[in-house]
Amino acid sequence: MEFRIKEQDTRSGCIAVGVFEQGRLSAQAKQLDGEGAITQAMRSGDISGKPGSTLLLRGVGGVARVLLVGLGAQGALTEGAFGAAVRAMLAAFAPLGAAQATVALPLDEVAGRGLAWAIGCVVAAARDSVFRRDGLKSRKQATSAGVKRIVLAARPDAEAKAALAGALATANGVDLCKELGNLPANICTPAYLAEAARKLGREWGTGVQVLDRKQIEQLDMRCLLAVADGSDVPPRFIILKHMGGKPRQAPVVLVGKGITFDSGGISIKPGAGMEEMKYDMCGGAAVLGAFRAIAEMGLPLNVIGLVAACENMPSGRAVKPGDIVASMSGLTVEVQNTDAEGRMVLCDALAYAERFKPAAVVDIATLTGACVSALGHHHSGLFTRHDAAHDALAGELLSAGRASGDLAWRMPLGEAYQEQIKSEYADLANLGSPGAGSITAACFLENFTRAYSWAHLDIAGSAWGGSGTKGASGRPVPLLVAFLLARARG
Repeated sequence: MEFRIKEQDTRSGCIAVGVFEQGRLSAQAKQLDGEGAITQAMRSGDISGKPGSTLLLRGVGGVARVLLVGLGAQGALTEGAFGAAVRAMLAAFAPLGAAQATVALPLDEVAGRGLAWAIGCVVAAARDSVFRRDGLKSRKQATSAGVKRIVLAARPDAEAKAALAGALATANGVDLCKELGNLPANICTPAYLAEAARKLGREWGTGVQVLDRKQIEQLDMRCLLAVADGSDVPPRFIILKHMGGKPRQAPVVLVGKGITFDSGGISIKPGAGMEEMKYDMCGGAAVLGAFRAIAEMGLPLNVIGLVAACENMPSGRAVKPGDIVASMSGLTVEVQNTDAEGRMVLCDALAYAERFKPAAVVDIATLTGACVSALGHHHSGLFTRHDAAHDALAGELLSAGRASGDLAWRMPLGEAYQEQIKSEYADLANLGSPGAGSITAACFLENFTRAYSWAHLDIAGSAWGGSGTKGASGRPVPLLVAFLLARARG
């Protein structure tokens, strides 16, 4: 799908304009209402003007087709109403077969938002509407021809062009994250993830290094290896470098959990729904997606990406409940449950991150079902320490979530929760006592991050399965990109 920014073009096969409740027209609708056809449609009740309502008119204002799109109450165009209008508009465009459609909605009238946000909203929704999940089917599902080009009716100035370029780069990153997340585990292995990283390097100049099992052993990443030991599929530790900032600029480090299949190990999961455990690498996929986006943007910031990739499988070699493993940091971990494996691979990756002397570290992981219970599929869980520096980091991430529409919600940490992960036999237990499961998991990770500013995003609820969408969501790529953009701008 192609996007352009242009003043309103009546040559499009269809032009979408906004209408409000109580029969009121947007400025763009008024321009096409010279003969009163739109006003008459409103008066007759053919369209209510409620958010997401639509009505297709033909031969109005010299345009082949005009799509009226409800925006709600005039003067109170909210983000939700605009989003509903955009989704309804795209659904109405789909069967028309028009090569080009123009979006002449009031892009600069969303309350509390600017033109750039509205452009991003349209691009993200449009790209999501055409995303295909049938790549592995022998017969592809037939779809309508659909719109090939969307024209955004706005002045094509530098601000609008930059907003469109950024939105497209982010959408490309989201698509990569979704594509990787949706692949089955027999295809998307740790080696496959590593090759996806190398492809980024070839296409965009991203620095890529891939460590194999022997190199992981040399780093004493024993917790990562303890998880990997149960599988015949070898692990990989992926390092990405986007060095767009000044040579001495401390980098931001993104750390992704890359469990390409999680059976639970010896503490095996129930069979029902286990096929969804291919999504347990969505944290790693989000890191790759974010790097795809910032590389296309040429972001002037130094960013490191780390992905700890392996499978969690039961076998005679698998780590067992009760085993004690020494982490890369030197802290020992009692494995009370092998299905609490994400924190095991992340703790070694977080220890590795220390060598970069980072400005901040953000880890991203489908870590706990408890986070889904707490927040559902709407927000990612955000965890940081509670001091001035970490309050500021949390504020950056929450602001990035609001700016991108990829929301997070801050959760507590504290010494009281650390008590729940104490072990009689090791420095830490990999499973907390009952209650506050997402918090105790984050507290476990906190023990490996004392040398730098750190935040943890638990995306177990947001990475897939939300809002009725099948498959991976591509989250939190938009949040991460918005966070890095804000950092680059200072």
